[in-house]
Amino acid sequence: MKTIVIKCGGSVLDEVSPSFFDALHSLISHGYHPVIVHGGGPAINKMLDLKKIESKFHNGLRITDEQTMEIVEMVLSGVTNRQLVGLLEKNGLKAIGLNGSDGKCLQADYIDKEKLGFVGNVTSVNQSFIFKMVEENFIPVITPIAAANDGFRLNINADYAAAAVAKALQSERCLFVTNVDGILIDGKMLKEASVIEIEQYIAEGHIYGGMIPKVESAVSVLEKGIDKVMIASGKKAFYDDGQWMGTVITNKERVLK
Repeated sequence: MKTIVIKCGGSVLDEVSPSFFDALHSLISHGYHPVIVHGGGPAINKMLDLKKIESKFHNGLRITDEQTMEIVEMVLSGVTNRQLVGLLEKNGLKAIGLNGSDGKCLQADYIDKEKLGFVGNVTSVNQSFIFKMVEENFIPVITPIAAANDGFRLNINADYAAAAVAKALQSERCLFVTNVDGILIDGKMLKEASVIEIEQYIAEGHIYGGMIPKVESAVSVLEKGIDKVMIASGKKAFYDDGQWMGTVITNKERVLK
């Protein structure tokens, strides 16, 4: 079974175009089964501000105390997941929303409870649970929330959650949907780049500004055992009749011509 794991950042949910859904239809018609993992950072920040709870981060991870975890789960499961499932259904796609802790879909251990609180790394993925839905031609839409052994739920970095799911399902690729078409170098979009090349482009100033965290985020999941990741736009078709549109990043060194 060919699966493609698609990570949708919370910041792009309001920007996805009809072409994004056309690409999903095209994927399905070519025998692929999409699985979506989504974030919801902006919506979480907005709700925390509304509740007058300060947003705190450590090494890029949201420090999540019990109060913050309640907000995280409420927003991810009750707002962004519902929004994305609704958009998929509206565009003629069968989708089912899943809290990552449901059915032990995602299980995790605490990273550092003292420093980060209820934040974890995924330790196992219930592949059979996901595959059952995929076999029924549903697109699983999964929140990055995992079950811990002590019964509590943990907040998971959405990039890492997507990587864990992609690795467990042995997906062909892990696709990062952003608000850019891919990586542009001197006005031309890269079709493929190695991690070493990406590091050189950043050092030389070819990749700069807001593109740096997008690229570094994609690169970081390669360390989770994924062979390749892809950065593509949610505003355009990232796949059309067998053709991928975006930038593939791999760990493999390439011979440049």
